[in-house]
Amino acid sequence: MIMIEGKRITIRPAERPWTIRAGGAVIGETSRALELDEAGHDPVIYFPREDLAMAFLEPSETQSVCPFKGKATYWNIIAKSGPILDAGWSYDEPNPEAQEIAGYIAFHPDRVTVEEV
Repeated sequence: MIMIEGKRITIRPAERPWTIRAGGAVIGETSRALELDEAGHDPVIYFPREDLAMAFLEPSETQSVCPFKGKATYWNIIAKSGPILDAGWSYDEPNPEAQEIAGYIAFHPDRVTVEEV
């Protein structure tokens, strides 16, 4: 567990495999997902890039900053039905307290299907 200025962040290996689908296609499957639990938010599953079909993802121009995790960059998914804008995000150089999520991408569950297998 990481405590950052009273804000609790927990990063741990997900207990079961996870999959992500977008536009009817499987974009990734992994048994190496990380679960990030941040106080006040629903837990978020992060997928290692090596387990994603990165050919379907393209960098977005969107960026945001989390005082606890650092600067996030966003990803569009290129699906047959059209692009799914800002469907995922990653912290390429996260703050030291969140280093475990470097090289991982999380996805908005309201834009894609993220499910435990």
